Amino acid sequence: MKHAYSFKSVLLGLAAACTLVACDQTPKGDKATITEKQEAEKATGQTFVVDTAASTVRFIGHGVGKNHPGKFKLSSGTVAVANNHITGGTFVINIKSMNLEDKGEMFDKKLHPHLMSGDFFDADKFATAKFEITKVEPYKPNDKDTSLVEGANFNVSGNLTLKNETKNVTFPARIELDDNTMKAKADFDIDRRQWQMNYGNDKTLGDQFISETVNIELDLHAKKQ
Repeated sequence: MKHAYSFKSVLLGLAAACTLVACDQTPKGDKATITEKQEAEKATGQTFVVDTAASTVRFIGHGVGKNHPGKFKLSSGTVAVANNHITGGTFVINIKSMNLEDKGEMFDKKLHPHLMSGDFFDADKFATAKFEITKVEPYKPNDKDTSLVEGANFNVSGNLTLKNETKNVTFPARIELDDNTMKAKADFDIDRRQWQMNYGNDKTLGDQFISETVNIELDLHAKKQ
């Protein structure tokens, strides 16, 4: 009996360890700073138009032991550049363009419609989201907060409007800019509850719990108009 009890204890311990590992599979990006809406400075200079076909907004939502990645398309986007510095910009995200990377009946007929519903994006009521740049400053990390984006050189701040809620979000980005093109990459985490997306964020739900953390990956390409 003693050996059987010990074996059972080991199995329970392994199960607990596996659960902990599964719960720690949340995608990790740079932690974005989220504050109240900020006034945008007047954009000046040349206009660069975003290539919506080449640009992507990728997200990863996380539940217990599972990740659900997907992508949105941009409806439009412009960036203002003066003296080789970004002075402003606006990007419109088409919420109804969401494409989940996981395929199958469960994702197509259950998860996708649920994400489009009022529990999450409420896409019939709020078909687009908007990001308006309010500030771009040189990125100066310390040893504790070095960006996960290789070559990050700027901190970008902007007002993100989602479901009629607007918050200012700041994150590191790598921005490559020349006379005719702009490229930008970022990888950061936001708390979806800031935009009134609270569904499933109750740890008493057990394996039905959905993390408040959503990972966002930006890959933007623009050309001078």
